[in-house]
Amino acid sequence: MPDEKIETLVIGGGQAGLVMSHRLKQRGLSHLVLERHRIAERWRSERWDGLKFQFPNWSVGLPDFPFPHGDPDAFANTDDIIRYIDDYAAFVAPPIRCGASVTRLSQRDGAGFIAETTHGTIAADNVVVATGPYQRNLVPDLLGGHSVFQVHAADYKNPEQLPPGAVLVAGAGASGAQIAEELLQAGRRVYLSVGRHRRLPRRYRGRDLIWWLAEMRLDQVTPEERGPARLGPVISGAYGGRTIDFRNFAADGMILVGRIEAAHAGVIEIAPGLAESMANGDLVYTTFLDTVDAYVKRRRMELPEDPDARATFADPPCVTAPLTHLDLAAEGISAVIWATGYGVDFGWIDLPVLDARGEAVHRNGISAVPGLYFLGLQWLSKMNSSFLSGVGDDAVVLADHILARGGRRAEVARLL
Repeated sequence: MPDEKIETLVIGGGQAGLVMSHRLKQRGLSHLVLERHRIAERWRSERWDGLKFQFPNWSVGLPDFPFPHGDPDAFANTDDIIRYIDDYAAFVAPPIRCGASVTRLSQRDGAGFIAETTHGTIAADNVVVATGPYQRNLVPDLLGGHSVFQVHAADYKNPEQLPPGAVLVAGAGASGAQIAEELLQAGRRVYLSVGRHRRLPRRYRGRDLIWWLAEMRLDQVTPEERGPARLGPVISGAYGGRTIDFRNFAADGMILVGRIEAAHAGVIEIAPGLAESMANGDLVYTTFLDTVDAYVKRRRMELPEDPDARATFADPPCVTAPLTHLDLAAEGISAVIWATGYGVDFGWIDLPVLDARGEAVHRNGISAVPGLYFLGLQWLSKMNSSFLSGVGDDAVVLADHILARGGRRAEVARLL
């Protein structure tokens, strides 16, 4: 027998779990939120000290709770976001239990689910998995046994954390680019491994990228409309927010290298194709500018021209004559930061809702197993599903589905 029974169990106490609780409370639906550590734990322990949020303050918000700020065009730091989520939790006042991990989720005989937790078992009619998309650090097993200091971006804190010497940042997405620039500003010699990426403007024609995504409704693009592309945009809110061009990094002394392919005895093999990766990133960038220009012309919008955004820079020597090998000791590289992304970790879900890669199978957060839902994942229903400002819309859909499902169960019970 389970230790307790509830109507809806929400697993995860970050922004997605809190928003889900808010939507359930709005509909008078009883529920419990479980959080394995503290509210917004990943924001507290898996962000570096100098991180700047990638979204301008004016675009940050959770349902029915505006983000307080003094400058709408500035970019919040981690402490600002943690404080905001804490304040939102106080506003929602969710029925939450912290320090409780779910170790297994399975179906209950008859109907519903059994959640085995570190504090006993819970029977639930519905379960919303709101654990977020950043559950497992992805680190290639290339330098195992080597004495070089290694850390994933989730565990990087500041330049002082690293031993003296040069640093290799593996991965040039949003996190890798911002960390590499921070290290360069701190006076470190930095090598940045650049592979496939999507470079976009921070601002164009007087408006922030996030404004353009909303204005052109690109943030409403669905997974089906998106196609197979999975790369996030290379953007940053650091140093007031500015467009990232890796050539500028190189001009400031950063050394660009291609994708890391292998490593033997402390010597890293670099795959060819750095110039091609840069060119493809440029193509994404200019295509976006062209899309904006066409939209402005079509809508007859009176916005300033922005010729500087199209300024081109010559490829630096590290791109025209790229390194094919990188000897860590010879180059004085004492640390490697793996900005190589994240994966989900749903191994505790003992239900037929995962694909061969271990990722959730669902339609707009609704799984094929009645009563099991997902929230807060990237591209759950559209581009902005994992944005602070977008998770609320998905939570409405799930809360309404849970409400309707409860009504159907009650109707069936009356007929029996």
